[in-house]
Amino acid sequence: MQIDTKYFGPVEYEEGDLLRFPNGLFGFEAEHSFLLLPFAGSNGSLLSLQSVSTPALAFVVIDPFSLCPDYTPALSPEELRFLGVKESGELGYYVLCVVKEPVSESTVNLRCPVVIHPDDHTAIQVILEDTPYHMRHRLGDFSHGGGASPC
Repeated sequence: MQIDTKYFGPVEYEEGDLLRFPNGLFGFEAEHSFLLLPFAGSNGSLLSLQSVSTPALAFVVIDPFSLCPDYTPALSPEELRFLGVKESGELGYYVLCVVKEPVSESTVNLRCPVVIHPDDHTAIQVILEDTPYHMRHRLGDFSHGGGASPC
């Protein structure tokens, strides 16, 4: 199959490549199928979460562990059951990024990650409770030299 994408033009994909969001994303509850497409040169840590049904809808997402190796998202028992796992560590995580100029002013939402079951590609977006993570962490704050890292 093929779709037009926001950042990559036409892209070929297989049914098995789809991420299925039964509940959609926050604010986009009607969007249920997405592709995760890596940006060139990012080593798979910077990606586009591309809607399959709406070509103009794509979110920039980042592997949160590439920014914050100590990131520890803890899902609720209900969320774990929904995804069919026993522990949060069995899942994949991405955080939404709002890209700004300069790039150091871009922000990531560590509080509301996209969570993916790696085997069946079921995905949800969650709100982490009782956590030090916020919705707008500046990318510039993750630098390893001198700044106070949020993690």
